[in-house]
Amino acid sequence: MTGEPPPTPIDVLIVDDDPLVRAGLTMMLGGAPDIRVVAEAGDGTDVVPLVDRHSPAVVLMDIRMPRMDGLAATEALRGRPHAPEVIVLTTFDADAHVLRALRAGAAGFLLKDTPPAEIVAAVRQVARNNPVLSPAVTRRLIARVAESDTDRRRSRALDRLSLLGERERAVAVEVGRGRSNAEIAAELHFSVSTVKTHVSAVLTRLGLNNRVQIALLVHDAGLLEDRE
Repeated sequence: MTGEPPPTPIDVLIVDDDPLVRAGLTMMLGGAPDIRVVAEAGDGTDVVPLVDRHSPAVVLMDIRMPRMDGLAATEALRGRPHAPEVIVLTTFDADAHVLRALRAGAAGFLLKDTPPAEIVAAVRQVARNNPVLSPAVTRRLIARVAESDTDRRRSRALDRLSLLGERERAVAVEVGRGRSNAEIAAELHFSVSTVKTHVSAVLTRLGLNNRVQIALLVHDAGLLEDRE
């Protein structure tokens, strides 16, 4: 009897300084037939060597660790070529540090008490290059950006967005509003395939990793203020 070969498993690295949390996540993910935990780390300093050794597709990253925190580890990872996707783990959904991780290129974040099925689903999503932040969560996080350097951040964001063409900029603004490709197509009277092309162009031209970073940049530039 012939059949299709089983799918290649999604390799995952778990990073948390609490051994019980690591054990729980390993057990939880180990029950999924298409996910394989390839290594665990108790500190951010171990992340890059383990990624080099095991080449995971996804890293579940705690924020608070003793020597190198998850934010610095995320920045170190995402600055490298062929970096794995990173999901930040936090105990509190208003953790302001999550924004730094998102700016560094993390694919999203999860609360540590997220139901197991949702954690498994999130790993699958980011392995397919889909962020795991809903528009509502994105807006809540963006609202927590410190205001102390607003003018400087706005100037930098506008300079970067000036690299875009008119249509790319319009699509970027709609991404910042949390709209899906289909919703953007309807709003701007484009085809969905054209929207996808423009989103890809924005990511490439601006050196960004995902739609969350586009949303943050558009917000920083102040382009949503007259539409919120």
